[in-house]
Amino acid sequence: QVRLVESGGGLVQAGGSLRLSCAASGRTFSSYVMDWFRQAPGKEREFVAAISWSGGRTDYADSVKGRFAISRDNAKNTVYLQMNSLKPEDTAVYYCAAGPGWNQYVYWGQGTQVTVSS
Repeated sequence: QVRLVESGGGLVQAGGSLRLSCAASGRTFSSYVMDWFRQAPGKEREFVAAISWSGGRTDYADSVKGRFAISRDNAKNTVYLQMNSLKPEDTAVYYCAAGPGWNQYVYWGQGTQVTVSS
C-alpha cells in the first residue's frame, strides 16, 4: 500500500510559477512510475506528466511541454512538478499517481488545487 499526499498548490497570476510536491509513504517508492494528472471543473481527468523509476525517462502532455518539468527524489520519496509560465487553462485539481509500470495507475493522492488568474 502506498499513500500519496500532494502539496504546493495555490493561487498564482498568469505567467507565474508553482512547484507541486507529492510525498509517498512506504519503502518501495523507487519501484513505482510516478505520474501527475489534473482535472478542471466540468472536464475529465487528464494526463500531465510521468517519470520512470530512476527518473531517466519522462513524458509530458503536449499542452504542458516546455513549461512543466517532472522530477523525483527517491531518497525523499517525493515527486515534483515544476510549473512555469502558467496559464488560466492550467487551473485544475492536480493529482499524483503511482503504478508499477508505464501507464499503470494504482495509487492516487487526494489532489491539490491550482488556480491561475488572468
